Amino acid sequence: MLLLKNVEASNYFRKLAGCTLFITGASRGIGKAIALKAAKDGANIVVAAKTAQEHPKLPGTIYTAAEEIIAAGGKALPCIVDVRDENQICAAVEKAVETFGGIDILVNNASAINLTGTLETSMKKVDLMMGINSRGTYLTSKLCIPHLTKSKNPHILNLSPPLNLNPVWFKNHCAYTMAKYGMSMCVLGMAEEFKGVIAVNALWPRTAIYTAAMEMLGGVGVGKQCRKPEIMADAAYAILSKPKSFSGNFVIDEELLKQEGVKDFDPYAVAPGHPLLPDFFLDETPDEVSKQLAAHAVPPTSEDKRSQLGASGPVTDTFKIIQSSLNSDVVKSVQGIYQFELSGENAGTWHLDLKNENGSAGQGEAPKKADVVMSLDSGDFVKMFAGKLKPTMAFMSGKLKIKGDMALAIKLEKLMSQLKPKL
Repeated sequence: MLLLKNVEASNYFRKLAGCTLFITGASRGIGKAIALKAAKDGANIVVAAKTAQEHPKLPGTIYTAAEEIIAAGGKALPCIVDVRDENQICAAVEKAVETFGGIDILVNNASAINLTGTLETSMKKVDLMMGINSRGTYLTSKLCIPHLTKSKNPHILNLSPPLNLNPVWFKNHCAYTMAKYGMSMCVLGMAEEFKGVIAVNALWPRTAIYTAAMEMLGGVGVGKQCRKPEIMADAAYAILSKPKSFSGNFVIDEELLKQEGVKDFDPYAVAPGHPLLPDFFLDETPDEVSKQLAAHAVPPTSEDKRSQLGASGPVTDTFKIIQSSLNSDVVKSVQGIYQFELSGENAGTWHLDLKNENGSAGQGEAPKKADVVMSLDSGDFVKMFAGKLKPTMAFMSGKLKIKGDMALAIKLEKLMSQLKPKL
């Protein structure tokens, strides 16, 4: 009898013990982090993802994730699932019910991202984002709901942002925003439709989260500006541990964890003490970026002061320094042509050729068609090349508009760090 009571007490603190979680995109990143957190309680995890074989750029498969889940104390069922394929989802749901007896929690984590403007975004990429983010979330939810209704405390958790109609979040990547907001609209609608039956919530990070996808977007160095996926896993665990009456909420990870008693967030940071990159779709992001830049900015130089007075020197001098820093190794590592459309006090068109011979930089349009066109204020341009404004932050806060090859645009931030000591 005493042993039975101890087991019951142990399970009380292991809030997800015996629960079955169906997690899309669980082979890596945030999805896997949520799976491992639940596995420590002894949960059953359906690893529903596409990657069955090692990807050259993205680590992890459904099978390696399953091994980690089992090692953490849970049970795992790896299933090959493309959330655009109804038959694959149906098969995985049926296998989950057959294996574990039901489904208690659905985590819609699978997502696709492409940060380009309307004219630069191919319909193939639009269809991919709509198919995975919006339709995939809706379809997976639809197929899991009949089983969720049989659970004692069913949850649907979408990894999606609060709905925010501020145009700043649409103008640079309209298709991605529409697709991501589709996931959030599922929360809004289904929370009301299944009120009192299934808890339906959204979870979104305050800052960028370091994952393989984030590394592909921002380069290796972007990690220092991010938090680890574990912060999202802890926040998800807190949500999934709540009763089904907790529904219809758009939760921000940091805010929830503060309510849960977390005071020290340094352990979640990839590089504690380093300024963090705010995530998309939060209105306070532009202000937060400004505060961070102000806190970590290099003291103004005489060149900065001349720029503020409207002198044309800083832009010209910046390009002279860039030109002197170019060599065949830089060109070989980048292989791209950039064009800068500058506005403000020192408006004009400039180019940076990192594709031909030893490279070149100067005023006017690029001699050959530019791979990337960047539009921003001339003052911000000088700050960007001086290391006082990160291109990623400038883009996310709306200060920088990018057209063309995003992969090459991302390479520019790495180049900035190489040139910074000379600027």
